[in-house]
Amino acid sequence: MAGLLRKLLPKRFRKDGLTIPVVRLQGAIVSGGGQFRPALNLANVAPVLEKAFAVKDAPAVAISINSPGGSPVQSRLIFTRIRELAREKQKKVLVFVEDVAASGGYMIALAGDEIIADATSIVGSIGVVSGGFGFPELLKKIGVERRVYTAGENKVILDPFQPEKEKDIEYLKSLQLEIHQVFIAMVRERRAGKLKDDAAVFSGLFWSGTRGLELGLVDGLGDMRQELKRRYGQKTKLELVSAGRGLFGRRIPGVSPVTLESAASGLATGLVEAAEERALWSRFGL
Repeated sequence: MAGLLRKLLPKRFRKDGLTIPVVRLQGAIVSGGGQFRPALNLANVAPVLEKAFAVKDAPAVAISINSPGGSPVQSRLIFTRIRELAREKQKKVLVFVEDVAASGGYMIALAGDEIIADATSIVGSIGVVSGGFGFPELLKKIGVERRVYTAGENKVILDPFQPEKEKDIEYLKSLQLEIHQVFIAMVRERRAGKLKDDAAVFSGLFWSGTRGLELGLVDGLGDMRQELKRRYGQKTKLELVSAGRGLFGRRIPGVSPVTLESAASGLATGLVEAAEERALWSRFGL
């Protein structure tokens, strides 16, 4: 009889402790992705976030972030979705930094009501970067003539097969400055009253979790398990929320026919994208 009554009580009043949903956001932030390269973007993480915030008796959602950054658009979209769900479901968001939450990864971390990092985590890198390669001399060496026809004088701006033009670089930098100002505004709003008045914060530099705490980029140092048990009791349970699985148990963000040609193309593209992602992680010694 006592067991039946206990089951009828809301979970928060039971002696077996609370269950806190946990969402892991891992990897470079890109809009694409596929079977050869899982991507961290809104399309892939939205269903997981919805499931986590739908846990009725949980007072908070814990989000673990391990990302060197990537697309500012996808970063901001994920940030916005987390804040919308937090307001709608009236839940606190606790963000925990693993190895790194830098650039777009830190932008997502700003969605947390509190950010907790390990002392040796990497945080910050509040800036904007664009990169690429130029091949004009290579074309000359191999005797290839590139022919491009456009309507609009700026349609081939920053073409990697043409020499760099100063006006193209200036235009790109103006876009970067606009995006940087949006990022800065987000940091100032979300870290209001906590952020130290230090110009280096917005310079693109990154710091350890310890230094990040001194600068006001994070609220505390620790790990998820111990922190959640300290706040909600030693019987608190952590429940990892994951994406749905397909027929054969694989996580599938979308379904599309796969041919030999598409598989080969996807593999080649995946190798290039993997190299780019590796470069993102390498910036932080990871």
